Amino acid sequence: MKHDPQHRIFRREMTRRDFLWLVSAAGAVTALGGCATDPVTGQSSLVGLTEQQEIEIDRKQSPHQFSADYGAVQDGALNRYVDDVERGLGSRSHRPQMPYSARVLNANYVNAYTFPGGSIGATRGILLELQSEDELAALLGHETGHVNARHAAEQAGRQMAVGLALVAGEVALATSNRGEWAPLVGIAGAIGGSALLAKYSRDDEREADALGMTYMTRATYNPDGMVKLMDVLRSQARAHPGLIETMFSSHPMSDERYATARRAAETNYSTYRGKPLARERYMDQTAGLRALKPAVEAEQKGEELARASKLGEAESQFSRALQIAPRDYTGLLLMAKLKVAQKRYAESEQYVDRAIAVNPNEAQARQLAGITKLANKNPQQALQNFDAYDRMLPGNPSTQFFKGVAYETMQNRRAAGEHYYRYLQSGARNDQAQYAARRLQEWGMIR
Repeated sequence: MKHDPQHRIFRREMTRRDFLWLVSAAGAVTALGGCATDPVTGQSSLVGLTEQQEIEIDRKQSPHQFSADYGAVQDGALNRYVDDVERGLGSRSHRPQMPYSARVLNANYVNAYTFPGGSIGATRGILLELQSEDELAALLGHETGHVNARHAAEQAGRQMAVGLALVAGEVALATSNRGEWAPLVGIAGAIGGSALLAKYSRDDEREADALGMTYMTRATYNPDGMVKLMDVLRSQARAHPGLIETMFSSHPMSDERYATARRAAETNYSTYRGKPLARERYMDQTAGLRALKPAVEAEQKGEELARASKLGEAESQFSRALQIAPRDYTGLLLMAKLKVAQKRYAESEQYVDRAIAVNPNEAQARQLAGITKLANKNPQQALQNFDAYDRMLPGNPSTQFFKGVAYETMQNRRAAGEHYYRYLQSGARNDQAQYAARRLQEWGMIR
């Protein structure tokens, strides 16, 4: 084996930069083509996916994005409640045949998003900002609007038209100027989901707003719920520009969109405004989540501090959160990632193990466990965790890369080469792909 600068990773203890470099992995997906009719306008349009392809892509990719957001909350009643609201909206939409579903995700940032087949995720951060079921219906109605208008499919079609492939949003490299926390925030990152979470145009957002209000009023919700939702998000964006990611992250909430929603509620949907907002039912259903609000707020502060490379202050906030909620899966993984960034790998393992015990069916902790085992020079146990992650959430190319690193650490070139080759077959185009290709060339496995 030749001795180049990268080989130092496997001949001595990893440096902080070495380790952060290793964990910045990404993959790619390929867009599929087809023409279809816009179900809202009835007009023919070029789109990237047929309806069945939208559903299949959704089923393959949405679980990875949801896991990157720490998976669904472990409050089954809350998830059923949110899903029931969404199904009621979807059944009254232009595409009632789509397999709509919604869940509350453990992520702290304020956001909601959908995949083309109707799988919707709403973070616990955004649910804590809502005050009524009508606001929840507005939130989900907007996302249902994106599904019905086929915005994700149209975006894929536009990219195909100019010969571009859909690629995953890559985790930032440690060598970037964003700080060493950046690669760890999404360490179990999406493998294509973020490419499908559309960067919608302003017109797309306006259309989703309008459709959302249509669907929620068809389900007999008060349209003031949409107005209040937009006002909450507008206020949050102003108060916390560095911390809060608004629901409409491509285009932060604007006064114009708020005014449009208010005008529509007062004119086109005025007959629906007499019904009281369903506040009490919402508060009852979210009581368990709201009990965690102090912990979530501490974690939000910690994440903001970590992004600013203030790791010591971030650790204090995560510690505070875990004092309030010692079994909070998100808090445990955030602390584990912070310990990795501080090169305190043994401590990181302890928090990861606690996270697995708390939520054994969520995959992200398994991947992080494998990474911490690698850092602690235990490649065999790292492989066991990567295998467990692969069984729980198959299809993430980065797992092949990590397995290759583990086998190379064990001096098993054949197995390492097989996994590096599989990683390259995913279509990845990043530093890890270059590293994998270089190893295969040096070992005579490819030319």
